[in-house]
Amino acid sequence: MPIKKAAKKYMRVTARKTAKNLKIKGLFKSAIKKTNEAIAKKDLAKAQEWFKKTAQLLDKATDKNILHKNTAARKKSRLNKLLKTLAGK
Repeated sequence: MPIKKAAKKYMRVTARKTAKNLKIKGLFKSAIKKTNEAIAKKDLAKAQEWFKKTAQLLDKATDKNILHKNTAARKKSRLNKLLKTLAGK
C-alpha cells in the first residue's frame, strides 16, 4: 500500500482510468460480437448496422488511446471482409 499522499492519489486515478477503459473495451467487444452474430445468421442489414456502430466505437477507443490505431484498423478490416463476403453471396 502506498504511504505518500501522491501515491495514494495515483492509485485512485489509476482505478478511475481502468474502470473507464474497461467500460469502453466492453462496449466495442460486445459490438464486435453482435456484428459477428449477425454475419453468422446471414442478416445483411443487421450486420451492416452493427458494423457501423462497431467502427464508430473502435474509432472512439483509438482517439482515447485505449486501442492502437493499427489494432482498430485490423479489427475493422476483418469485420468488413466478412461483411463483403456476406454481401457478395
